[in-house]
Amino acid sequence: MTGKISFAEQVNLNFDKAVRFTDHDPRLLDQIRVCNFVCRFAFPVQKDDGSIEVVEAWRAEHSNHKLPTKGGIRFALDVNEDEVVALASLMSYKCAVVNVPFGGAKGGVRIDRRQYSKRELERITRRFTYELSRKNFIGPGIDVPAPDFGTGMKEMSWMADTYQSLHNNDLNALAAVTGKPVELGGIRGRDEATGLGVFYGVREACNNAEDMKPLGLDTGIEGKTVVVQGFGNVGFHAARFFSEAGAKVIAIAEYDGAITNPQGLDIAEVDEHRKQTKSIVDAPDSKNLPSKEAAIEMDCDILVPAALENVITDDNVDRIKARIVAEAANGPITASANQHLFDRSVLVIPDVYLNAGGVTVSYFEWLKDLSHVRFGRLEKRFEEFAYRRLLKGVENVTERRFSEDMLRVLSEGAEERDLVRSGLDETMATAYQEIRNKKCQIGGKADLRTACFIVAIDKIVLCYGDMGIFP
Repeated sequence: MTGKISFAEQVNLNFDKAVRFTDHDPRLLDQIRVCNFVCRFAFPVQKDDGSIEVVEAWRAEHSNHKLPTKGGIRFALDVNEDEVVALASLMSYKCAVVNVPFGGAKGGVRIDRRQYSKRELERITRRFTYELSRKNFIGPGIDVPAPDFGTGMKEMSWMADTYQSLHNNDLNALAAVTGKPVELGGIRGRDEATGLGVFYGVREACNNAEDMKPLGLDTGIEGKTVVVQGFGNVGFHAARFFSEAGAKVIAIAEYDGAITNPQGLDIAEVDEHRKQTKSIVDAPDSKNLPSKEAAIEMDCDILVPAALENVITDDNVDRIKARIVAEAANGPITASANQHLFDRSVLVIPDVYLNAGGVTVSYFEWLKDLSHVRFGRLEKRFEEFAYRRLLKGVENVTERRFSEDMLRVLSEGAEERDLVRSGLDETMATAYQEIRNKKCQIGGKADLRTACFIVAIDKIVLCYGDMGIFP
C-alpha cells in the first residue's frame, strides 16, 4: 500500500526489474544502483523581522559516470533525503535515455516558499548556493542545478549571481546553473521545455498505429480527450500544446480543486483566471468537480499527472479509466500500481523518458553558456539570404512573383527558440523509438518503463567500461 515503500525504493524496484533482462556484471549494477554522494546542509538565515531560522537542505549526486552531474533544486516543506536521492537516480537514467551527457543529481530545500518574503527567499537561495560551493557541489564541470518544484528563473538567477561572485575568474561561471532568464545567459524555450517535451513524447506514441490499435484509439493527437493533474509550469504548458494540436483538455486538477468542460477547456482563460484569483476553481466556461481526485479518475484518452509523486497508487489504480497515462511528473505511479495498469493494457509513458524535456533544453543552455554565443546568431542571416536566392531562382524559372511579405515569411531563418524546439523534438522522437524497439525485443514481458531502464543501464555500463571499471 502507499507509504510502505519509499520513493527511492520505488525507483530501485524498477531498476531491479530491468536488470533481469540484462547480463551485466552484478558488481557494476550495484555501483549504478546506489547514490554516490549525498550532502545534508543546515544553515542559518535571517528573516525580515531580524529572527534567525535554521534551514535544512540536501544535494545528491547519484552517478558521476558523466560530468557534470545535473538536476533541479526544489523548495518544498516535505522534501527529504529519500526523495532527493530518488530524483537524482531518475535523473541519471533520464539523461542516459535521451542521450544527454550528464550524470544525475537533485537538490532540495525544506521550506514552504509561500511563508517567506521575496527578500527572505533570496537570502535562502544565495546561502544554499554558498554552501554548495563550499562543498564543491556546484560548478559548470562539476554539478549544474536547474529549476524544479517551487523554484524558477528568479531563484536560478540568484544562484548564478552568487556562484559568479564566488568564482569571478571562471570564464564559464554562467554555465554553473541552467534555467536562468535569457538576459542572464538563459536560453529561449527553457520555460516551456518540460511541458513541450511531454507533448512531443505523447505525440510520438500516438502516431504509432500499432500501439494505438490495442487501446481502441486512432493515431494522432487531434480529437483525443486529455486530463491534466497539476497546473504548474509543466502542466500548463503540456495542456497548452495539447490544446493547440487539437486535443480536448476536458479537466484540470490542482491542489485546491478541479474543473471540467467536456467540450474542452480554454487553457489561456484558465491560466488568466488562475493569475487573477490564485486558483483554477470557478474558471470561465467550466464546472467545478467535487474533488481533485475526481479529475484523474475521469474517462479520458490521455491522463497527464504533472504534479508530484505517488498520485496513482494501489488505493485508486482500479478507478483510473485513461487509455494512456503520460507521466509528466516524477514518480506519479507507484511500482505496484504500474503493474496493475500494465496488466490492464494501459499504455504508461514513463517519467524517466517523458519529462526529459527540461534537462534536454538545460543541456542546450549549458552548451550555449560554454560557447558564449547565442544559437542562430551565426547562421540566421546566411540562411535567409540563401532562401531568398532560391526563391528568386524559382521566380526566374516559373515566372511567378512573390510579394515582399511572402518572401520575408518564406525566407526567414531559424531563431534560437526554433532551434531549441527542433532539437527537443528530435531528441524525444529518437529516444521514444529507441525504447519502443527495446520493448519489442523483450516481448510481452516488459513495458516502456522497463525498456527505459534497460536502455539507460546499458549506456551507463558502457561508460563505466570505458573507464576501465570491472573489465
